[in-house]
Amino acid sequence: MANLRFGAVEEAFKKRPLEVAAPTERPGEFYGKYVFNRTKMYKYLPVDIYNKLVDVMDNGIRLDRSIADAVAEGMKRWAEEHGATHYTHWFQPLTEGTAEKHDAFIEHDGKGGMLEEFSGKLLVQQEPDASSFPNGGIRNTFEARGYSAWDPTSPVFIIDDTLCIPTIFISYTGEALDYKAPLLKSLRAVNTAATRVCHYFNPEVKQVHTNLGWEQEYFLVDEDLYFARPDLMLTGRTLMGHDSAKNQQMDDHYFGTIPERVQAFMKDLEIQALELGIPCKTRHNEVAPGQFELAPIFEECNLAVDHNMLLMSLMKKVAHKHSFRVLLHEKPFGGINGSGKHNNWSLSTDNGILLHKSGKTPEDNLRFVVFIVETLMAVYKHNGLLKASVMSATNDHRLGANEAPPAIISSFLGKQLTDLINHIEKADKDDLFTFSGKKGMRLD
Repeated sequence: MANLRFGAVEEAFKKRPLEVAAPTERPGEFYGKYVFNRTKMYKYLPVDIYNKLVDVMDNGIRLDRSIADAVAEGMKRWAEEHGATHYTHWFQPLTEGTAEKHDAFIEHDGKGGMLEEFSGKLLVQQEPDASSFPNGGIRNTFEARGYSAWDPTSPVFIIDDTLCIPTIFISYTGEALDYKAPLLKSLRAVNTAATRVCHYFNPEVKQVHTNLGWEQEYFLVDEDLYFARPDLMLTGRTLMGHDSAKNQQMDDHYFGTIPERVQAFMKDLEIQALELGIPCKTRHNEVAPGQFELAPIFEECNLAVDHNMLLMSLMKKVAHKHSFRVLLHEKPFGGINGSGKHNNWSLSTDNGILLHKSGKTPEDNLRFVVFIVETLMAVYKHNGLLKASVMSATNDHRLGANEAPPAIISSFLGKQLTDLINHIEKADKDDLFTFSGKKGMRLD
């Protein structure tokens, strides 16, 4: 075992950064190259079909079968122009990963040959077997099949030769077997409740969008060193071993110079991510040795989650190309920081108002305070759900240690906001309250 380790270290030191050819276009020109976004929809769909599909995406209008057939035909033409030969319903089962089953664009022509075909029926719904996915024991053995249904609010994309269609995944009896279906329900509930509150301040608000900016932390390990550790290969984390003589005690890795091999990996990853419409913004060294972070520009929540799931899959493929293995486990090594996924969450209206940002008028600031208070109440009332969403068996290894987050759910507002809310709680309705030194107003 010792010789294997020394050999792996020797091979790791011999490796050099891969040459990554940068695209000739600027990032804004190849961004979303393999995404069937609204620009592509307008080009490949009849104008009336495009307008109806946008109505489905923006307002939740029911998708008609005739619309689905026309959309499927346009998608197929676009995908085939990019070399696609297959399609898949891409969903997120309760495995913390993604799932897909590839089918070719072919059907019998009735004359002994084949036709390339993709109908609206195939686009909108499929029936994958649900019996081998986590389901909590809710299904009978004779109800094994599940249903995947297209989510038109998240654009389809191409990976290699496959058109990937984001979908929800439910059981034969209608229970959610994925993470997307509950997310969409929660977004709809937040939209309904928040829009109702917004109408007290602006009756013209039609929708409230949930925004999410995630930050993906990860470790990179040389492939030879990875293969020398069966525990890493099997569990994604080390189960034995000794602390390194030098880990993070000098605080010199955070925001340090990015190693050349890692820089090449990051460059390759970002190019491919941008082509898939993932708006990568920031990259840097994290606190622990061998730990790094990637963060995009914030997006609508459902799309942001899809992009994060897609990026984690892409990271593994690109890392292998650069003779790395990426570790996404929350605590792969003892004695040093683990990897978190910070979620920067906020609400905004369809006319561009940020509801968790103070404004320029007393009315704007009152609206801001109202949504802060409502968020605090939501955290207080639904803290069990919040804790259940983050306290997985793997994340339990890092909760409450020397890094964020603690093992409790807390809300920190800063001194100014805290003083303001305490004042409002104890104030009489005739009292004035001020924010950021601006003119006060009464609460009646």
